[in-house]
Amino acid sequence: MTSYTLYYWPIPFRGEFIRALLRVAGQGYDEPTPDEVRALKLRAPADQPVPFMGPPVLIDHEADVALSQLPAILRYVAARHGLLPDDAGLAALTDKIMADANDVLDELTLFGGRSMWTLGEWETFVEDRLPRWMAIFEETARARGVTEQDGFLTGEAAMLADLVVAVLWGVMTAKLPQLRPMLAQHAPRVAGLAARVLDMPPLAALRAENDARWGDLYCGGQIEASIRDMLARHGI
Repeated sequence: MTSYTLYYWPIPFRGEFIRALLRVAGQGYDEPTPDEVRALKLRAPADQPVPFMGPPVLIDHEADVALSQLPAILRYVAARHGLLPDDAGLAALTDKIMADANDVLDELTLFGGRSMWTLGEWETFVEDRLPRWMAIFEETARARGVTEQDGFLTGEAAMLADLVVAVLWGVMTAKLPQLRPMLAQHAPRVAGLAARVLDMPPLAALRAENDARWGDLYCGGQIEASIRDMLARHGI
């Protein structure tokens, strides 16, 4: 039996953060089928391994722990496998970076598809909100001494904060390449960090597997269709 079971849809998006962390930690994991994920999601809270509204859910079989909510899962796995800094300030910075990443994903998907993009809303997002988020991450990297060529956010090697930044911006701009010039303009340190981290052998292998299986698929469904429609009609 592998160490973990990850319940998430078989696309990148939020699940990719957990997959990347588990790969770097050298931990095996199973991923149930979409039908199994859907069935677990529809169970009554009392019948779920952890009460949750939507995936991801991670089960640690060795420790008999089940968690939902992306930041909680990431922090737990990182702490278990030496990828969270011991320093309280740097651990808190990691939490802050995870919260910011979650906010970016929420804004990009209009909070999980509560509505679809209109042209006016998209223009505001790509002309104001998204560049500001990139600038926020860039200033965080600058303050931590990260350059386009080297450096990490909370240590001498890639840890949880670096993985979160790399998956957030690196995967997003790989799957939605129209956004790459914006990231290069507003956050060159972040772009360099993301490229370094995603080139690590475990993550390069993960990327190759996903590209072969899913191509450019990112977050899926009507949400992704709406984003791609805006990129095609308006761009950035």
